[in-house]
Amino acid sequence: MLLPLLSGKRYDEPSVFLPENLLREARRQRSLPDIPVPEVALLDPDGDIVRYLVASGTGRRHPGWACYHSEMWTTDLNGVEIGVVGAAVGAPFAVLVAEQLAASGARLVISITSAGLIGRASEPPCFLLIERALRDEGTSAHYLPPGAWSHLSTKLQMRLNEAYVGLSEPVLTGSSWTTDAPYRETPSAVTAAEGAGISCVEMEAAALYAYATARDRDVVCLAHLTNTMATRGDDFEKGPDNGAPAALAVARATAVACQDAMRQP
Repeated sequence: MLLPLLSGKRYDEPSVFLPENLLREARRQRSLPDIPVPEVALLDPDGDIVRYLVASGTGRRHPGWACYHSEMWTTDLNGVEIGVVGAAVGAPFAVLVAEQLAASGARLVISITSAGLIGRASEPPCFLLIERALRDEGTSAHYLPPGAWSHLSTKLQMRLNEAYVGLSEPVLTGSSWTTDAPYRETPSAVTAAEGAGISCVEMEAAALYAYATARDRDVVCLAHLTNTMATRGDDFEKGPDNGAPAALAVARATAVACQDAMRQP
Protein backbone atom coordinates (compact mmCIF):
# COMPACT_ATOMS: atom_id res chain seq x y z
CA MET A 1 0.00 0.00 0.00
CA LEU A 2 1.28 3.45 -0.87
CA LEU A 3 1.76 5.97 1.88
CA PRO A 4 -1.55 7.89 1.96
CA LEU A 5 0.35 11.14 1.58
CA LEU A 6 1.32 10.08 -1.95
CA SER A 7 -1.95 8.59 -3.12
CA GLY A 8 -5.46 9.75 -3.88
CA LYS A 9 -4.56 13.32 -4.79
CA ARG A 10 -6.32 15.24 -7.57
CA TYR A 11 -4.25 18.33 -8.04
CA ASP A 12 -6.68 20.10 -10.37
CA GLU A 13 -9.64 19.64 -8.01
CA PRO A 14 -10.61 22.65 -5.85
CA SER A 15 -10.77 22.38 -2.09
CA VAL A 16 -14.06 22.27 -0.20
CA PHE A 17 -12.54 24.28 2.64
CA LEU A 18 -11.49 27.75 1.42
CA PRO A 19 -9.45 30.40 3.26
CA GLU A 20 -11.92 33.10 2.21
CA ASN A 21 -14.73 31.29 4.02
CA LEU A 22 -12.67 30.75 7.16
CA LEU A 23 -11.78 34.44 7.26
CA ARG A 24 -15.43 35.41 6.75
CA GLU A 25 -16.48 33.36 9.76
CA ALA A 26 -13.58 34.60 11.89
CA ARG A 27 -14.60 38.21 11.18
CA ARG A 28 -18.20 37.42 12.06
CA GLN A 29 -17.36 35.68 15.31
CA ARG A 30 -14.79 38.24 16.42
CA SER A 31 -16.54 41.35 15.04
CA LEU A 32 -13.51 42.31 12.96
CA PRO A 33 -13.60 44.89 10.16
CA ASP A 34 -12.95 43.67 6.62
CA ILE A 35 -9.71 45.61 6.05
CA PRO A 36 -7.16 44.42 3.48
CA VAL A 37 -3.71 43.57 4.76
CA PRO A 38 -0.60 45.21 3.24
CA GLU A 39 0.32 44.01 -0.25
CA VAL A 40 3.64 42.72 1.14
CA ALA A 41 3.55 40.21 3.98
CA LEU A 42 6.45 38.74 5.93
CA LEU A 43 6.41 35.38 7.69
CA ASP A 44 8.63 35.49 10.78
CA PRO A 45 8.88 31.90 12.03
CA ASP A 46 11.15 32.72 14.99
CA GLY A 47 9.04 35.68 16.14
CA ASP A 48 12.11 37.87 16.66
CA ILE A 49 10.98 40.46 14.13
CA VAL A 50 7.57 40.83 15.76
CA ARG A 51 9.17 41.15 19.20
CA TYR A 52 11.46 43.85 17.82
CA LEU A 53 8.57 45.80 16.28
CA VAL A 54 6.65 45.69 19.55
CA ALA A 55 9.63 46.59 21.74
CA SER A 56 10.78 49.44 19.49
CA GLY A 57 7.29 50.84 18.99
CA THR A 58 7.68 50.65 15.21
CA GLY A 59 4.89 48.12 14.68
CA ARG A 60 1.10 48.44 14.86
CA ARG A 61 -1.31 45.58 15.27
CA HIS A 62 -3.46 45.15 12.17
CA PRO A 63 -7.11 45.60 13.23
CA GLY A 64 -8.62 43.37 10.57
CA TRP A 65 -6.31 40.36 10.39
CA ALA A 66 -8.74 37.50 10.89
CA CYS A 67 -6.49 34.46 11.28
CA TYR A 68 -7.57 32.40 14.28
CA HIS A 69 -4.01 31.36 15.07
CA SER A 70 -1.85 34.47 14.76
CA GLU A 71 -1.57 38.25 14.94
CA MET A 72 -0.26 40.64 12.31
CA TRP A 73 1.92 43.66 12.99
CA THR A 74 2.40 46.28 10.29
CA THR A 75 5.37 48.56 9.87
CA ASP A 76 6.67 51.09 7.36
CA LEU A 77 10.12 50.40 5.95
CA ASN A 78 11.09 53.66 4.29
CA GLY A 79 7.90 53.86 2.28
CA VAL A 80 7.24 50.11 1.97
CA GLU A 81 4.44 48.88 4.21
CA ILE A 82 4.64 45.26 5.27
CA GLY A 83 2.51 43.07 7.50
CA VAL A 84 4.47 40.69 9.72
CA VAL A 85 3.07 37.44 11.09
CA GLY A 86 5.21 35.85 13.78
CA ALA A 87 5.75 32.23 14.82
CA ALA A 88 4.58 30.81 11.45
CA VAL A 89 6.95 27.90 11.89
CA GLY A 90 6.75 24.64 9.96
CA ALA A 91 5.41 23.85 6.52
CA PRO A 92 1.70 23.28 7.34
CA PHE A 93 1.34 26.45 9.40
CA ALA A 94 3.35 28.61 7.00
CA VAL A 95 1.14 27.58 4.07
CA LEU A 96 -2.05 27.96 6.13
CA VAL A 97 -1.05 31.56 6.86
CA ALA A 98 0.12 32.20 3.28
CA GLU A 99 -3.26 31.07 1.91
CA GLN A 100 -5.05 33.43 4.30
CA LEU A 101 -2.70 36.29 3.47
CA ALA A 102 -3.49 36.00 -0.23
CA ALA A 103 -7.22 35.87 0.53
CA SER A 104 -6.79 39.02 2.67
CA GLY A 105 -5.11 41.11 -0.03
CA ALA A 106 -1.40 40.27 0.13
CA ARG A 107 0.26 40.05 -3.28
CA LEU A 108 3.75 39.04 -2.15
CA VAL A 109 4.65 36.74 0.74
CA ILE A 110 8.23 36.72 2.00
CA SER A 111 9.46 34.14 4.47
CA ILE A 112 12.67 34.67 6.46
CA THR A 113 13.41 31.63 8.60
CA SER A 114 16.37 30.58 10.70
CA ALA A 115 18.27 27.71 9.15
CA GLY A 116 21.08 25.33 9.95
CA LEU A 117 24.19 25.42 7.82
CA ILE A 118 24.94 22.42 5.59
CA GLY A 119 28.55 22.27 4.41
CA ARG A 120 31.13 24.99 4.92
CA ALA A 121 30.35 27.42 2.09
CA SER A 122 29.71 30.30 4.47
CA GLU A 123 29.84 31.31 8.10
CA PRO A 124 26.73 32.45 10.01
CA PRO A 125 25.13 34.84 10.30
CA CYS A 126 24.23 35.56 6.69
CA PHE A 127 21.17 35.19 4.48
CA LEU A 128 20.39 32.76 1.68
CA LEU A 129 17.89 33.36 -1.11
CA ILE A 130 16.42 29.89 -1.59
CA GLU A 131 16.24 29.04 -5.31
CA ARG A 132 14.96 25.51 -4.75
CA ALA A 133 14.01 23.43 -1.71
CA LEU A 134 14.17 19.67 -1.23
CA ARG A 135 10.67 18.37 -0.51
CA ASP A 136 11.32 16.32 2.62
CA GLU A 137 8.04 17.44 4.18
CA GLY A 138 4.37 16.62 3.69
CA THR A 139 2.54 19.80 2.79
CA SER A 140 3.94 20.20 -0.71
CA ALA A 141 2.50 16.80 -1.69
CA HIS A 142 -1.00 18.26 -1.35
CA TYR A 143 -0.20 21.01 -3.89
CA LEU A 144 2.09 19.34 -6.45
CA PRO A 145 2.63 15.78 -7.68
CA PRO A 146 5.56 13.89 -6.12
CA GLY A 147 8.96 15.28 -7.03
CA ALA A 148 12.28 16.12 -5.47
CA TRP A 149 12.27 19.94 -5.48
CA SER A 150 10.11 23.04 -5.17
CA HIS A 151 11.37 26.17 -6.92
CA LEU A 152 11.35 29.94 -6.65
CA SER A 153 9.66 31.30 -9.76
CA THR A 154 12.05 32.26 -12.53
CA LYS A 155 10.38 35.64 -12.87
CA LEU A 156 11.03 36.57 -9.23
CA GLN A 157 14.52 35.11 -9.23
CA MET A 158 15.51 37.32 -12.16
CA ARG A 159 14.25 40.41 -10.35
CA LEU A 160 16.19 39.48 -7.21
CA ASN A 161 19.57 38.95 -8.87
CA GLU A 162 20.85 42.41 -7.91
CA ALA A 163 18.43 43.21 -5.09
CA TYR A 164 20.69 42.76 -2.09
CA VAL A 165 23.78 44.75 -2.98
CA GLY A 166 24.96 46.97 -0.13
CA LEU A 167 23.08 45.35 2.75
CA SER A 168 24.76 44.91 6.13
CA GLU A 169 24.82 41.11 5.82
CA PRO A 170 25.51 39.19 2.62
CA VAL A 171 22.65 37.44 0.82
CA LEU A 172 23.85 34.30 -0.92
CA THR A 173 21.86 32.15 -3.35
CA GLY A 174 21.39 28.41 -3.09
CA SER A 175 19.29 25.38 -2.22
CA SER A 176 17.72 24.26 1.04
CA TRP A 177 16.45 21.04 2.56
CA THR A 178 12.94 21.41 4.02
CA THR A 179 12.13 18.92 6.75
CA ASP A 180 9.17 18.36 9.07
CA ALA A 181 11.40 16.64 11.63
CA PRO A 182 14.30 18.83 12.81
CA TYR A 183 15.43 16.27 15.36
CA ARG A 184 15.84 13.63 12.65
CA GLU A 185 18.64 15.43 10.85
CA THR A 186 20.81 12.32 10.89
CA PRO A 187 24.45 12.21 9.74
CA SER A 188 23.40 10.20 6.67
CA ALA A 189 20.72 12.73 5.73
CA VAL A 190 23.09 15.66 6.24
CA THR A 191 25.75 13.98 4.11
CA ALA A 192 23.22 13.32 1.35
CA ALA A 193 22.06 16.93 1.46
CA GLU A 194 25.62 18.20 1.24
CA GLY A 195 26.24 15.88 -1.71
CA ALA A 196 23.21 17.42 -3.47
CA GLY A 197 24.73 20.88 -3.11
CA ILE A 198 22.29 21.98 -0.41
CA SER A 199 23.35 24.96 1.71
CA CYS A 200 20.99 24.76 4.69
CA VAL A 201 18.12 22.96 6.40
CA GLU A 202 14.84 24.68 7.33
CA MET A 203 11.14 23.87 7.71
CA GLU A 204 8.99 25.93 5.31
CA ALA A 205 10.39 26.71 1.86
CA ALA A 206 9.47 23.55 -0.10
CA ALA A 207 5.84 23.83 0.97
CA LEU A 208 5.61 27.57 0.35
CA TYR A 209 7.08 27.25 -3.15
CA ALA A 210 4.79 24.32 -3.97
CA TYR A 211 1.81 26.40 -2.82
CA ALA A 212 3.03 29.35 -4.88
CA THR A 213 3.36 27.23 -8.01
CA ALA A 214 0.00 25.50 -7.62
CA ARG A 215 -1.95 28.62 -6.68
CA ASP A 216 -0.11 31.12 -8.93
CA ARG A 217 1.12 33.26 -6.05
CA ASP A 218 4.30 35.25 -5.51
CA VAL A 219 6.40 33.84 -2.66
CA VAL A 220 10.07 34.42 -1.85
CA CYS A 221 11.79 32.29 0.79
CA LEU A 222 15.03 33.31 2.47
CA ALA A 223 17.00 31.59 5.18
CA HIS A 224 18.88 33.40 7.90
CA LEU A 225 21.83 31.09 8.40
CA THR A 226 22.35 31.30 12.13
CA ASN A 227 23.51 27.90 13.32
CA THR A 228 25.31 24.64 12.68
CA MET A 229 22.57 22.60 14.42
CA ALA A 230 24.30 23.32 17.73
CA THR A 231 27.28 21.16 16.80
CA ARG A 232 29.98 23.80 17.33
CA GLY A 233 28.82 25.79 20.36
CA ASP A 234 28.03 29.53 20.52
CA ASP A 235 25.28 28.86 17.99
CA PHE A 236 22.00 30.56 16.99
CA GLU A 237 23.46 34.08 17.19
CA LYS A 238 21.69 36.43 14.79
CA GLY A 239 23.42 39.69 15.57
CA PRO A 240 22.04 42.96 17.03
CA ASP A 241 18.37 42.82 18.15
CA ASN A 242 18.32 39.12 17.29
CA GLY A 243 18.84 39.95 13.64
CA ALA A 244 15.54 41.79 13.21
CA PRO A 245 16.90 45.01 11.59
CA ALA A 246 19.00 42.98 9.14
CA ALA A 247 16.03 40.77 8.27
CA LEU A 248 13.76 43.77 7.75
CA ALA A 249 16.34 45.30 5.41
CA VAL A 250 16.35 42.07 3.39
CA ALA A 251 12.54 42.04 3.36
CA ARG A 252 12.40 45.62 2.10
CA ALA A 253 14.95 44.94 -0.65
CA THR A 254 12.94 41.89 -1.70
CA ALA A 255 9.69 43.85 -1.83
CA VAL A 256 11.18 46.72 -3.83
CA ALA A 257 12.69 44.34 -6.38
CA CYS A 258 9.44 42.40 -6.82
CA GLN A 259 6.83 45.14 -6.57
CA ASP A 260 6.23 45.59 -10.29
CA ALA A 261 5.81 41.85 -10.83
CA MET A 262 3.38 41.06 -8.01
CA ARG A 263 0.27 39.20 -9.12
CA GLN A 264 -3.21 40.13 -8.01
CA PRO A 265 -4.57 37.81 -5.25
